[in-house]
Amino acid sequence: MIEFRSVTKQFPDGTVAVEGFDLVIPPRKTTVLVGSSGCGKTTLLRMINRMIDPTSGSILIDGEDTGGLAPVKLRRRIGYVMQNSGLLPHRKVVDNVATVPVLNGVPKKEARAHALELLDTVGLDRSLADKYPRQLSGGQQQRVGVARGLAADPNILLMDEPFGAVDPIVRAELQQETIRLQEGLGKTVVFVTHDIDEAFLLGHQVVILQKGGHIAQVGTPAEILARPADDFVATFIGADKGKRVLRIQNVDGRDVVVDENGTPTGVLQS
Repeated sequence: MIEFRSVTKQFPDGTVAVEGFDLVIPPRKTTVLVGSSGCGKTTLLRMINRMIDPTSGSILIDGEDTGGLAPVKLRRRIGYVMQNSGLLPHRKVVDNVATVPVLNGVPKKEARAHALELLDTVGLDRSLADKYPRQLSGGQQQRVGVARGLAADPNILLMDEPFGAVDPIVRAELQQETIRLQEGLGKTVVFVTHDIDEAFLLGHQVVILQKGGHIAQVGTPAEILARPADDFVATFIGADKGKRVLRIQNVDGRDVVVDENGTPTGVLQS
């Protein structure tokens, strides 16, 4: 479990990115932080593994204050997946995945063998192991990034807008892969996105943020859709414009789901 207690982050230029933030992130579930640019979601994520330290307040992992832990050791036990994969360009795929275990003292041969298993886990062919990142597609690079994040078998996996730089088809595939991995591995995942549809798809718990890291609403996707907390939330999720109000329309003998404007959103299966 991850717990934020009255966390504030003010940067040297005086910008207050997060102010008085309180949140409990349940174990073995996916919590999505969602909001527009400047709402503090990435700052919150990076404070979990101490890439950024809070100005005040505390962050606890299983009851232990991370402020008393060595930052490097903490980061090596928490998986981290970022946009554009962040792979080391001069290292082969297998060595990118094995990076953290080797740093943690695992023999290179053993770490590389486990890295090959992780390629299987994220749906990549082992033939890619000896290629360099530049030889992979964007979607393949992101899968390698996920494998690297899982390499040290962390309990916590942080994902910072990991699919924002790929095309919509690949993004949909990666989203489904994330769901499959979570169902199989049961990690505590903290996922950052600006896309409310992605948040509702992936999140067991969704946290909608306003500027300054203020929580507009927290709940399951169903709870937020059923009862938006206020006008800001209703606008953010599209409820005020009929985007979320759906009905059935028969087209050529098939039931098509359309929104209030008549725009098709899906097809009902019989």
